[in-house]
Amino acid sequence: MSSDDMKIDETEQVEEIEYDADKIKMLPGASEDGSSASFQILEEDHTLGNALRYIIMKNPEVEFCGYSIPHPSENKMNIRIQTYGNISAVEALHQGLDNLSELCGVVEEKFEQRLKEGNFTHEDA
Repeated sequence: MSSDDMKIDETEQVEEIEYDADKIKMLPGASEDGSSASFQILEEDHTLGNALRYIIMKNPEVEFCGYSIPHPSENKMNIRIQTYGNISAVEALHQGLDNLSELCGVVEEKFEQRLKEGNFTHEDA
């Protein structure tokens, strides 16, 4: 393999996901160095909370991640992230959201592929 074969295509860009700034906000009490922070995500519940917490905790730079739903009648979720200091809590949140979005895309792709193959049985209830 020549060095020309190993060159990176600089025109290729990584897809960047934009997040709604009105939907996610940082809560008071973040550490000065940015390694820990709490966020509030509006219009979300345990469905996103548990999946996002799991994905963020898979990051070796994250020391702790937990979420809570402050009250069942309020449609918002709080998530706390603490890192070891090599990345910020904001970066960990962005990486977690990106990774979860990518995972959902793979699951959707595999599901549609299997559906098209038609190798399944349908049972009437």
